Amino acid sequence: MKIMVAIKRVVDYAVKIRVRPDKTGVETQNVKMSMNPFCEIALEEALRIKESGMASEVIAVSMGSSQCLDTLRTGLAMGADRGIHVEASGTLYPLSIAKLLKALVEAEKPGLLILGKQAIDDDCNQTGQMVSGLLNWPQGTFASKVVLDKEKQVATVDREVDGGIETVCLELPAVITTDLRLNQPRYATLPNIMKAKSKPIKKFTPQELNVDIKSDLEVLQVTEPPKRKAGVIVSSVDELIDKLKNEAHVI
Repeated sequence: MKIMVAIKRVVDYAVKIRVRPDKTGVETQNVKMSMNPFCEIALEEALRIKESGMASEVIAVSMGSSQCLDTLRTGLAMGADRGIHVEASGTLYPLSIAKLLKALVEAEKPGLLILGKQAIDDDCNQTGQMVSGLLNWPQGTFASKVVLDKEKQVATVDREVDGGIETVCLELPAVITTDLRLNQPRYATLPNIMKAKSKPIKKFTPQELNVDIKSDLEVLQVTEPPKRKAGVIVSSVDELIDKLKNEAHVI
């Protein structure tokens, strides 16, 4: 069984985000970029499944500019067997990515598609659900535990929901999106980083996959959140209640 994992190149989680002066988006020039943390968890889970003997190959997929190759190489250094890069300019929205993933799945025929539940740059949390709908595959979102049964060809997924943990049983092939508590991603070792340079990366364009990536969405403006006002020290509980009632209007 093959496992396909989608990974995204995003602004590193430790970087302080700055909005561009023209308010068309956030600044990405000369900013440290890295693999989306949820995608790292997805890739780690795929590698663990392969190491347990439940899968034969892990394929890492990334979409975007040529700079995504660096992210793919990181995935290959972590242990993925080969990479696929769909080269596209401009912003790719969830539905476009889902359509591209559908085309790749139909070409590669994996038994499992694993994605991070969301990307930390847009927080859309939509791609996994959309590609599941396009493929008509069962989905297990927000996975905190994944157990595969190779004989029965099913995956048991513990999902983190508002009320606690929900367990679902999915017939393979299926789509799984990963939550933070699923695992702890490994670091790429120096020998594996060197090996990754010789691992194959196949390139496609949306046109070659026969996918129209034109989106109906348009970003009008990106602005920073309003600055937080300074706090006020009150001298008594009565004064606090008065301010909450008459100034904040929360009680």
